[in-house]
Amino acid sequence: MRPFTRAERVSGLIQRALSELLQKNIKDPRLEMVTITSVKMSRDLRIAKVYFSTSGGKISKDKAIKGFQNAFGYIKRSLGNQLGLRYIPDLNFFYDESFDYGSHIDKVLKSIKIENESDHQSFEK
Repeated sequence: MRPFTRAERVSGLIQRALSELLQKNIKDPRLEMVTITSVKMSRDLRIAKVYFSTSGGKISKDKAIKGFQNAFGYIKRSLGNQLGLRYIPDLNFFYDESFDYGSHIDKVLKSIKIENESDHQSFEK
C-alpha cells in the first residue's frame, strides 16, 4: 500500500473545506445544488482543479460556474483561514461530466434491456 502524497492530502482537505463552505456559508442560489466531486492538485500545490456536479443540466452548470466566479475571493480567503497553508492554490472550477455520462450509459442499458425483453416476448408467442 503506497502512502498518500502531500498533494493528495491537501486536495482532500480542500474538498472537505469547500463542501462545508457551500453547505454552511455561501448563500448564492446558483451554488445551492452543487456538490464538489473531487479536487486534483498539481505536484507543487500551486493549482487546484475543483470538479463539481449539479442537478439541472447545462443551464445549472453555467450558473454554478458564474456563482463560483462571483464567490472566488470569499472562497480563497476562507480556505486560507481554514487550512493554514503557506500558499493557497489557484482554484480552477470544472464541471464533472462523469455523472452525466454514467446517467447516459444507464439509459442506454435500460433501453437495450427493454428491447431484449420485447424481442424475447415476441419469440414466446
